[in-house]
Amino acid sequence: MTGPLRRIRALPLRSRLALLVATAVAVAVAAVAAACWFVTKAQLEHQMDTTLRSTKGDKDYLSRLYGYCSGINQPPPKLFSNADTVQILGADGTVCIAPDTPKLPVSAADLAVAAGEDRSALHTTTDSDDVKVRVYTYQQQFQISARVPPTDLAVSISRPLSEIDKPLTTLAWVLLLVSGIGVIGAGAAGLWIARSGLRPVDELTEAVEHVARTEDLTVRIPVEGEDEIARLSRSFNSMTASLATSRDRQAQLIADAGHELRTPLTSLRTNVELLARSDETGRAIPPDDRKALMASVKAQMTELASLIGDLQELARPDAADPSPLQVIALHDITRTAVQRARLRGPELTITAELAPWYVRAEPAALERAVVNVLDNAVKFSPSGGTIDVVLHRGELTVRDHGPGIPADELPHVFERFWRSPSARQLPGSGLGLSIVARTVQQAGGAIDLRPAPGGGTEAAIRLPGAPQPPPEAPRG
Repeated sequence: MTGPLRRIRALPLRSRLALLVATAVAVAVAAVAAACWFVTKAQLEHQMDTTLRSTKGDKDYLSRLYGYCSGINQPPPKLFSNADTVQILGADGTVCIAPDTPKLPVSAADLAVAAGEDRSALHTTTDSDDVKVRVYTYQQQFQISARVPPTDLAVSISRPLSEIDKPLTTLAWVLLLVSGIGVIGAGAAGLWIARSGLRPVDELTEAVEHVARTEDLTVRIPVEGEDEIARLSRSFNSMTASLATSRDRQAQLIADAGHELRTPLTSLRTNVELLARSDETGRAIPPDDRKALMASVKAQMTELASLIGDLQELARPDAADPSPLQVIALHDITRTAVQRARLRGPELTITAELAPWYVRAEPAALERAVVNVLDNAVKFSPSGGTIDVVLHRGELTVRDHGPGIPADELPHVFERFWRSPSARQLPGSGLGLSIVARTVQQAGGAIDLRPAPGGGTEAAIRLPGAPQPPPEAPRG
């Protein structure tokens, strides 16, 4: 059984669908044909039985036959018009039949009728000519003359079943022919329907093979209708569009990263070459210049490390993030970030008004995002300036009093590696705000950068609240 199933599964999908349709139609047609044949057979048999019962009215023939059996007259000139054989049966099993007439075998049912135990009987048997017949036996009263008392005997009449078998055979051949034509037509229709229905699947297959062969993600499949195939086509188009966008972003990220890495690497290589040439030639670099050179190397290495860390953070897929979200206190994280910002800008005044607010986020990522926002404010604040940090009802605002951001540059501040023309001389990679936006979005929040009233820039982070965690039990 597994062999045929394996061969069927090896067929193309359209062939399997056509075979399935043909099989289903064949089963249905076979069931209908069989039902039609059996219903017709039952109707013909019922009609024959009714005809046999109606022959009891030909009493003249029976009287002549009885007279012939009693030796009074000659055999009757003809048979019943609706019967093939007529014979008279006595209670003792004796049979009277006209000459040259097939004899019917006597059954127990016939003897029961002759003995008066039953009024009639119907059964099927084979006569002396080996012809299959339908026999009807009933009681009949015979009387030779008025002086002789009447006698109750049984009369058996028969008709050949060929009257039924021939029409049934013809009907069977007709049904077989019609069923065969129907099955073949159903198979052809199933194949046509399968080809028409699977044409979008063929187009999708060709598109997938084209993408796999050429890596061309601009391929789109026309979408028609609202069925499952249309949904599959839309999903494929969305997938290729997302892949194309992802590939473009990846290529842009690599290009931007290479561009950003080139500058500190070039400067670092220049400084290292100066130190190496000094050692090779034996010409010592003045202590102050050497100290400045080493400070520059250290700053460039720090910048490279920061840039690489930012790139790793951006390149990490969301699905691969192993850190689970936790309910954390945003006010505590902000307070820690403010303390770090004060160390980086000791000449600045940083005020903090932090109302309690709990959020569900990754602690390390959220702390880094807040630190990046504060570092951005420290970077662009003038010496002696003020930075205001406020956390109220889930909105964290960080406002500086720096030069601000032009309106035409605001839409680009969260793009990777984008840096304002006025900030290109300042340290940084242009990735800080991109990381902030990603972290805030992962936590279900939103971030906005806008001009502050009276000058400067205000960053607003809005995060949905989470239930406050229960206090820890005291240890003792």
